[in-house]
Amino acid sequence: QVQLVESGGGLVQAGGSLRLSCAASARTFSTYTMGWFRQAPGKEREFVAAISWRGGSAYYGNSAEGRFAISRDNAKNTVALQMNSLKPEDTAIYYCAAALLDREYGYWGQGTQVTVSS
Repeated sequence: QVQLVESGGGLVQAGGSLRLSCAASARTFSTYTMGWFRQAPGKEREFVAAISWRGGSAYYGNSAEGRFAISRDNAKNTVALQMNSLKPEDTAIYYCAAALLDREYGYWGQGTQVTVSS
């Protein structure tokens, strides 16, 4: 069982930055692909970014490409999402997720609210 706890959400003005963090309880954190997803009111959950267990390759959704950066610290069992140049449309609840090796995401955090004001 893996527990994920997000932090770092909040209210920020458009153009600003936020850094989200996710702490994982997994014993073998380095064998998990870690991802960030978001869900805005009335919209479907959207893929934001992921970082693989295999070599730490990073992948981004269209909305995040060029503005967000995902990173992981296997020694601290954490994954971070640095969000820059935030836009009001980035407003959503952001969820951390974990997938063992290359399997589907099976573990989710409780989410952290990000609100970007115009």
